[in-house]
Amino acid sequence: MVQGNLFDDVPTGVAEEVFTALLERPGLKIERIVSNGQASPPGFWYDSAQEEWVLLMEGGAAVQIEGETAPRLLQPGTWLHLPAHCRHRVAWTDTGRPTVWLAVHYSAG
Repeated sequence: MVQGNLFDDVPTGVAEEVFTALLERPGLKIERIVSNGQASPPGFWYDSAQEEWVLLMEGGAAVQIEGETAPRLLQPGTWLHLPAHCRHRVAWTDTGRPTVWLAVHYSAG
């Protein structure tokens, strides 16, 4: 048995996003992501073979989905399901405080 708290030791002021695996099993990964003002590089798109369900826990962010005209704004409590191969990018994350995400990656089908 393992226990933790998503808000323990949240990194602040770091140059890169911090990915912390909380649970990994075949076909499943649950991770905490902490952003401190980061965004996807220009022209970069995530395109995963796995499905992703993400919950914004703290802070703020916007996720751009390929083909949509405006980014989707996320605030604490907002979740988003990204099907496999749904091309997306992080348009921005809060620069004034850490943005804490809970992401669940799992095999499609």
